[in-house]
Amino acid sequence: MTKQRRSFSQEFKLDSAKLVLDEGYSLPEAARSLEVGETALRRWVKQLQDERGGTTPNSKALTPEQLRIQELEAKVNRLEREKTILKKATALLMSDEMNNIR
Repeated sequence: MTKQRRSFSQEFKLDSAKLVLDEGYSLPEAARSLEVGETALRRWVKQLQDERGGTTPNSKALTPEQLRIQELEAKVNRLEREKTILKKATALLMSDEMNNIR
């Protein structure tokens, strides 16, 4: 019998981390009451501390502000890729146009 990995919503992770950081629960106490592993809860607490400090995480953000930053960064990356493609297409069309003129 294999253990199935549980997944938790971002809201659950945020609320769980807030219990430790804002409500004064100890990490083991909060983990027991939430029925989650201490390692996972410790990771969520550290991520929330980092996000509150202004660091954008590599994984999905917990706070709405950092989530918005991640969305905007993804949009900027997509637009930069599109711009690069358009530059290459323009250069290709211009070189083709020059070859047809000669």
